[in-house]
Amino acid sequence: MPTKFDMQTPPFDHLTGVQQKRFRAALDIAYYRTGQIIIEAQQPAQYLHIVIKGTVEEQSAETGEVYAHYTHDDLFDVRGLFSTLTKHRYVALEDTLVYLLPKSVFADIYGNNADFANYFDTSLVARRALLEKAQRQKNIAEFILTKVDASIYHPPLLIAGSTSIRDTTLAMKQHEVDAALIPINEQEPFPSYAIITQTNLLHALVSEKHSLDSPILPIASQPVISVEEGDYLFDAMVQMTRCKVKRLMVKRQGQAVGLLDMTQILSTFSTHSHVLTLAIARANDLEALIEASQKQRLLVESLFQRGVRTRFIMELLAAVNEQIMEKAFQLIVPQERQAQCCFIVLGSEGRKEQILKTDQDNALILAQDIDWPEVEQCMDSLSTAMIQLGYPPCPGKVMVNNPEWIHSQNGWKEQIMSWCSQRSAHDLMQLAILADAHVVAGNHELITPLKTTIKQCTQQQDALLADMVKPALAFASPLTFFGQVKQGKKGLDIKQGGIFPIVHGVRTLSLEHGVEVTNTFERIETLQAQHILEKNTADNLSEALKFFIKLRLTQQLQHDHQTHLLSLEPLARAERDLLRHSLHVVKKFKQWLAYHYQVRE
Repeated sequence: MPTKFDMQTPPFDHLTGVQQKRFRAALDIAYYRTGQIIIEAQQPAQYLHIVIKGTVEEQSAETGEVYAHYTHDDLFDVRGLFSTLTKHRYVALEDTLVYLLPKSVFADIYGNNADFANYFDTSLVARRALLEKAQRQKNIAEFILTKVDASIYHPPLLIAGSTSIRDTTLAMKQHEVDAALIPINEQEPFPSYAIITQTNLLHALVSEKHSLDSPILPIASQPVISVEEGDYLFDAMVQMTRCKVKRLMVKRQGQAVGLLDMTQILSTFSTHSHVLTLAIARANDLEALIEASQKQRLLVESLFQRGVRTRFIMELLAAVNEQIMEKAFQLIVPQERQAQCCFIVLGSEGRKEQILKTDQDNALILAQDIDWPEVEQCMDSLSTAMIQLGYPPCPGKVMVNNPEWIHSQNGWKEQIMSWCSQRSAHDLMQLAILADAHVVAGNHELITPLKTTIKQCTQQQDALLADMVKPALAFASPLTFFGQVKQGKKGLDIKQGGIFPIVHGVRTLSLEHGVEVTNTFERIETLQAQHILEKNTADNLSEALKFFIKLRLTQQLQHDHQTHLLSLEPLARAERDLLRHSLHVVKKFKQWLAYHYQVRE
């Protein structure tokens, strides 16, 4: 009976104690030599196989066609456990060790444990929910194990007990604190302390009628509740709650080294997004705005590490980015011109799907018949400011410092109609980029005629839409075999293989059916509500897109880069399974798009 089986990964982390014991008792280990058949096709399935070491190939017994490869921690043949006979042959490509779980035990646990059963559901939504549940449990564990250190508490203000109320108040104001410690028996190896707060001072003056010259020790509180540096922060919070205090003294070897209040504990497990947006609002020059915008990555890391949902992070960061760009616009564009133009963002920023800062994609709409000779010079300054704020220039020059992306309302209408009549691949991609436009500053009403023109030129235009959707079908799905993910030498390009086909395919469908929202998730929801997409398809597309974005963000934060390339090696089995499943969702969606628009891939 194997005792080292890892029960901490889905779906085995959802087994009850009794089920774990039965699972371990029934588990066996088998060894297969290179080339040996593990499961023959058209035979009754007897076990769930879990790879310990080696590689297993799933193939057709008739033609030899390869469907999948399975490596460490992968499961097979689950399908055979639900059928009368196995469908394919499984062969060891190298010397291989596997765990064997009898079908009867699997079936019993499957029938009596809904979370375990959900893992084997074909719905990507159900499997993703199970993985997220496990992640939330991990985040709770990380919360509990966080320790009190100097990054959390602030150094104490130490004041002698003979200091007057007046001088103590002035000292607190100078150091911008609302409490101070009073050392007692300072000569002792382990001195004791009293604490004086603004509330103590106020009560002494108003309620107890002390003079401003009165010493503070008689009005201070003692003993001071304390924690040791290195104690668990969770325990500190429990102690505050139990003792009904708002502050704790932090000690190191008996000496006071800091004060910790409840606000600091709560902020440690929050995001400070409100602090960042306040700094953006208060910025009165570009330097202050740059300083505020530099904190965005820390905000993303804080949100992500604490298990905040990816879509929430996108929505929050979209709002923060919009505030930064709007402030930059207000600082650079003359105030009298701000109502005469409309600054729009395109691409992922327009769709509110950007998390880390990527290439600029923006444009300007001018009110009709305005005379603004300095507009190009002003937009050059705005593009430069955006670069300083951390938004790199667009390689395709889709930026307001490019005159091709600055037009009056009528100019934009003419440009849109030109793109639609020319219908080159470049023209239709430009149109698609503009279709994601979102106003961040200036006169918001100026975009309405553009949106109307795009709708008129694309809605129900089958030939145009068939040409437009082609880029979503242009890249082969990164699946070398059924069920196996294809990774290039530098990694898997998740934007090309997963994100773009969903985003662009959904965008094309939205243009066909007059969907006005620009966010891909909202577009999917609207298309499903209009019965253009089936509910299961819509759910799976949303889950796949969220998963691709989350995987990309994870590796971007870990390796401090901005590329779309994924390395598959660090992924856990459950993540590899979800990636494989998600890429199949994309493949099926592309096949559906090709059929819907009568495009030959």
